[in-house]
Amino acid sequence: MSKATTGTPAVSERTPRTLPRFALRIFWGLHRTAYRVSGGRFGLSRPETGSKFGMLRLKTIGRRSGQSRVTIVGYYEDGENLVTLAMNGWGEKEPAWWLNLQAQPDTTVDLPEGPRAVRAHAAAGVERERLWARFADYPGWGDDLDALAARRSTKPAVVVLEPRSSFSLKAR
Repeated sequence: MSKATTGTPAVSERTPRTLPRFALRIFWGLHRTAYRVSGGRFGLSRPETGSKFGMLRLKTIGRRSGQSRVTIVGYYEDGENLVTLAMNGWGEKEPAWWLNLQAQPDTTVDLPEGPRAVRAHAAAGVERERLWARFADYPGWGDDLDALAARRSTKPAVVVLEPRSSFSLKAR
């Protein structure tokens, strides 16, 4: 009996493939290193609809350690907002950067044009559905986002990074 006839939404008949966790960790480590070694000249990019998602450098404060943390994540733009997915290689656990942002949502990001002060929140309801659908406009997130998300017991958070105009970047 197919999923369509059981009343369960049919996401995909095949299980999408992802890279093993160790390969993802190596790739992202190399990406951060390339950014650091190049003095920021390599590693960040702007998104191009229909072509690729952008890359930004996200700074957080460890929720337990209080130490500064950085990671590079993919994103796209929604007006002035930056949108990303809180995924950990599609694994079950939430990524540490998202847990850190939940504890302290005010932070900064580095973009190709320079730093920006932002405040993070998880999109919900209609906003989440609208933003989730737009990920398909930026190849590279996965061939079938719905099938990848179905591998998890909870939906991955769609994270919105809103600009904070009253924040001084020089204070950080």
